[in-house]
Amino acid sequence: MADHIISLQGVTKEFDTKGGKVVALHDINLDIKRGDSYGIIGLSGAGKSTLVRTINLLEQPTEGKVLFDGKALTGLASKDLNLQRRKISMIFQQFNLLMQRDAIGNICFPLEIAGVPKAEAEAKAEELLKVVDLEDRAHSYPSQLSGGQKQRVAIARALASDPEVILCDEATSALDPKTTRSILALLKKINEERGITLVVITHEMEVIKQLCNKVAVIEGGEIVERGSVQEIFANPKTKAARRLFFPDGQNKEKQITKTSTKRRVRLAYDEKTAHEPIIANMIMELGAPVNFLYANLDVLGGEQIGQMVICLADDKETAEKQKEYLANAGVKFTEIPEDYDFSEEHGEEAGE
Repeated sequence: MADHIISLQGVTKEFDTKGGKVVALHDINLDIKRGDSYGIIGLSGAGKSTLVRTINLLEQPTEGKVLFDGKALTGLASKDLNLQRRKISMIFQQFNLLMQRDAIGNICFPLEIAGVPKAEAEAKAEELLKVVDLEDRAHSYPSQLSGGQKQRVAIARALASDPEVILCDEATSALDPKTTRSILALLKKINEERGITLVVITHEMEVIKQLCNKVAVIEGGEIVERGSVQEIFANPKTKAARRLFFPDGQNKEKQITKTSTKRRVRLAYDEKTAHEPIIANMIMELGAPVNFLYANLDVLGGEQIGQMVICLADDKETAEKQKEYLANAGVKFTEIPEDYDFSEEHGEEAGE
């Protein structure tokens, strides 16, 4: 059994259009461990959906290999590929339910295709309706269900084939915030209790925060940064990652930019340091004030994480002492260049 349940090796995907070739993915190398809840995040047009469709070969890569549990999917005959695909389920933004079938009928559908006897399929579907807390809606049709209930049926259908991986393509984008939280909690429970690997495609930072332990940032068809959610939150190295992990809310960024551009640093607190009065102690010990621009507390992977943007002292020597104090206190920080414009980072995609 391979340690990495999914591996993409040098995957490139090109499309021929009237305007010429379009490179949707370029030299993607990605390893996803068994049991991960792996987020792939990027803005619209970054290549996320093409990437997830390449994992189960709904899109054949132009170059490169896709491996599942150590075995290459690329190059398999259709029959063998379809057998492997049964181990990789998928849920979608628009649910993709069959409107002429009730909830239990939708869940039975992949079992029917696999040749499972009707009675056995229905018994399994009833069990899965309990898993997604919809046992009382077994005979409701999609038109009679809310968005969250439709997605729960879709999740139950995805579980019907006993998959090892579930691909989630913007699975909560059509849902309101409260329903989104409940669906993410259900997916997290499935990941933790059943050991099913999740690959989560999203443009929403909140989805990554609530559900994922690993994340890859995709931009322009390339993976530009990857690692644990906590690592990248604490120290995003690329502009694309900063756009996603730096303070959210366009108005806040404009205010941060307007207030000051000198000696700004972004602090990231972990569970150990989030409740310590580190900044207050630093001010008292060094006798130099700081300017607070932004602060919040959040939860990533069940751990409380904080972030703060401050301006250090104007005096370079004092600012260096402040940075040294923060480092010794165990606070991770990123220096923000003077020409870095928060509003520019977020302005284009604020409405996406």
